[in-house]
Amino acid sequence: MSKSAPDESEDNSVIDTKTVRTLATILKSTGLTEIEVERGDLRIRVARELTAAPAQQTYIAAPAAPAPAAAAPPVVQAPVAEAAAPAVRTGDEVKSPMVGTVYMQSQPGSPPFIKVGDRIAEGQTLLIVEAMKTMNPIPAPRAGTVLEILVGDGQPVEFGEPLVVIE
Repeated sequence: MSKSAPDESEDNSVIDTKTVRTLATILKSTGLTEIEVERGDLRIRVARELTAAPAQQTYIAAPAAPAPAAAAPPVVQAPVAEAAAPAVRTGDEVKSPMVGTVYMQSQPGSPPFIKVGDRIAEGQTLLIVEAMKTMNPIPAPRAGTVLEILVGDGQPVEFGEPLVVIE
């Protein structure tokens, strides 16, 4: 009996090693954090901690940290500069009066209500915002020229989000 017990443990250890390596490969390739397999009396669970992965990434990234740190401020400054540009935009912004989805034409295949450079009249429909299956035309608050269209067809918008700039 003592001979059969070591034979079983030797067979299980060979199977364990192979199975564990296969499971570890699956964990690594799929990004899973835990996997468990059960065959008869043999049960193998392979898990990895998420805290270990960031520590490895941080440890690996540490030598490269000075380069991204120097590159990070220009990336941060570029969006700030872009955000500042719309703030000094000339013309009036027409903002969304509700949360919904923007449509640039009355129906698919129709020409859009407006294009950049178009002259518009006060009250003219600029676009439609659909909210709760209701189509809400957004009228021009005044006559002018379309400078910018800040949204795309089918794009979701929030309350107060700028849609169009009129000069």
